[in-house]
Amino acid sequence: SIQVAESAPEKPKRSALNQLTRSLLRNYNNGVRPVHNWTTTTTVSLDLVLQSVLDVDGKTQTVTTSIWYKQTWTDEFLVWDPEDFDGITELSLSSDAIWVPDVIVTEFVDDGKSPHIPYVYVSSSGRVKNYRPVQVVLACNLNMYAFPFDKQNCSLTFRSWLHAEIDLALMRDAEAIAQDKRQFMNDGEWELLSIPSHYWKIHYGDKEYAHIQFHVLIRRRPLLYVVGLLIPSMFLMLVDVISFYLPLDSGTRIAFKISILLGYTVFRVNLTDELPASAVTTPLIGVYFVVCMALLMLSLIKSIVVVKLLHHGEQDVRQMSVSACLLHSYAWSRHARAETEAETTHSAFTSIRSLQPLEQEHGEMMTDGSVQAQWLSLCLKLDVFLFRVYLLLLGLYTGTLLLLWASWSKA
Repeated sequence: SIQVAESAPEKPKRSALNQLTRSLLRNYNNGVRPVHNWTTTTTVSLDLVLQSVLDVDGKTQTVTTSIWYKQTWTDEFLVWDPEDFDGITELSLSSDAIWVPDVIVTEFVDDGKSPHIPYVYVSSSGRVKNYRPVQVVLACNLNMYAFPFDKQNCSLTFRSWLHAEIDLALMRDAEAIAQDKRQFMNDGEWELLSIPSHYWKIHYGDKEYAHIQFHVLIRRRPLLYVVGLLIPSMFLMLVDVISFYLPLDSGTRIAFKISILLGYTVFRVNLTDELPASAVTTPLIGVYFVVCMALLMLSLIKSIVVVKLLHHGEQDVRQMSVSACLLHSYAWSRHARAETEAETTHSAFTSIRSLQPLEQEHGEMMTDGSVQAQWLSLCLKLDVFLFRVYLLLLGLYTGTLLLLWASWSKA
C-alpha cells in the first residue's frame, strides 16, 4: 500500500506592514530632530481650513473656531524602499512614537473639545502628514463699537516654541488659502471674508525664529439684530418724540413719560443677553440707550417742575381770593360803624393801618406770580429745545445705521 504523507502546514508569512513598522521604529529616537546632518533645517509646511466660528465673546476677548489643521515635514529616519515591503508606499504610525515639531499658536487660550487623532501618515520618501481637526479658543482684540455691523480680525500665529532650526512654509499658495471658503459653514451668524497670511522671522539673541500668521477676517450678519433690536428701539424713541405734543401743563404727560421709561427699562433688560458684553468698548446701541434715557429723565423732571409751578400758582390764586373777600367784609363793616359813631376818623386810620399788611401781602403774591410766569416760560423754551434735540438724535441715529449698513454691504 502506498501511503501518502500529509504535507506539513505552511508557516504564515509575517505581515509586511508589521515588518516595515518594526524596521522603522527599532532604533528610532523620537526625542531627536530627524536629520542626518544636525545643521540641516527642517521645513514644516502648514495649511489651514476654517470650518466654523463657534463663539465670539466680547467680555473675555476670545473667539472659538473650528479648523482643519495640516502639517507636513520630512523625516530622514523614516525612509524605505517599497519593493522590499510588498510595494507599501505609505503607512500610519503613532504620533507618540515619532518626532513631531513643536509648532504652536501664540494666541492659543484653550483646546476646546478637539478630537484626539493619535496617528500620522508617513510615505516611503519620509514625508510625514499630520492632519487633524482642532477646536481652538483664541485671544482676539475684538471691537464691538459698530455692533451689529462689526467686523473682526483675529489672527493665528504659528511658530516653533523652542527650535530655531525649524522653518515654516505654506502648503498651498497664499491666495488659494485666503479665498478657500468651501468647508466654511456659511449659514451661521458670522460670514467669512478671507484668510490672508504672511511670513516673517524674529531675531532672539543670535537665532531667528520663523512665524506664519493667518488673519481670519469675519463679519457679523446684522439682519437678526436689526429686526429684533434696532427697529424696535427706533419705534420707542419715536413714541417718546410724539409725547411732546401732549399739553405741557398736563399730568398725563408725566404718566406717559413714566410708561416710556418703563418700556426702555424692560426693553434693555430683555435684550441684555443679545448685546455683547465688552469690558473695553461700549457698543453704539448701548450709548444710544443711555442718551435716550438721559433725555427722557430730563424731560420728565421738567414736566414735574411745570406741574408743581402751576399747582403752586393755583394755591396762591385761592389764597388771594380769600384775602380779598375778608378785606371787602372788613372795610364794609368799618364804614357802616363810622356813620353811627363819633370816632370815625380814628377808626379810619386804624382800618388803613390794618389794610397795609394785606396790600403788602397781595403785592408779594403778584411778585411771586411773575416769577412763576418766568419759570414757566423757561420750561416752555426747554421743552422746545428738548424736542429739537430728540429730532436731531433720531436723525443722527437713523443716518448712522444707514451708513453702517452701506459700509457693511460694500465689504
